[in-house]
Amino acid sequence: MADRAIEAEPQHTLLRYSNVNVAFHWTTVLLVLIQLWLGFSFADMAQGPERASLFTWHRTIGAIILIVVLARLTYRLTNPPPPYPPELPRWERVAGTWNHRLFYIVLIAMPIGGVIAVSGLTPGPTIDLLGGISIPKVPGISKELGEIAGGIHSAAAWLLMALMAVHAAAALKHQFIDRNRASGRMPPFKDPVDEPVVIGQGGHRHAAG
Repeated sequence: MADRAIEAEPQHTLLRYSNVNVAFHWTTVLLVLIQLWLGFSFADMAQGPERASLFTWHRTIGAIILIVVLARLTYRLTNPPPPYPPELPRWERVAGTWNHRLFYIVLIAMPIGGVIAVSGLTPGPTIDLLGGISIPKVPGISKELGEIAGGIHSAAAWLLMALMAVHAAAALKHQFIDRNRASGRMPPFKDPVDEPVVIGQGGHRHAAG
């Protein structure tokens, strides 16, 4: 069965992502960068108020990322992304599509793994977030399972950074080296050919604001 996500379509007028998806994309980028900074900041800290505060922020941002990514995935499934321009080689279309898919898997799995880890490694029936919000722990998680989940969670952070590095390098390569039109699908990147760009996501095609 053909994977429609990697198919290309001739485009005199480049089709880009919708404004909603663009907002989802850059919001996710910002949250993930903050989350990585928080995670590496408190990881080697001694126990104390400062570490506890950063850990609370880390848990809270993790919960927000999960909500944003699930909302973004729902939007993507109900509003398919614009097709690739045929100027992008097939192998790069395959790589880009699977890079996106792995992003979704990792960004959903990491918060869930974090909840499992905290459930097994901290006392009490709930996990505290900012603003006095608490969420229930996963019941029946042993300390050993919590440690395994924590190790996987940490390893996944490195995988996430690798995916981000590949994604960013590809975007910059398309924009400045290859001058490939695919870069113009995600603002603020521009179509190097300098042709008109329209929003082409979810079956709606109209001029980009």
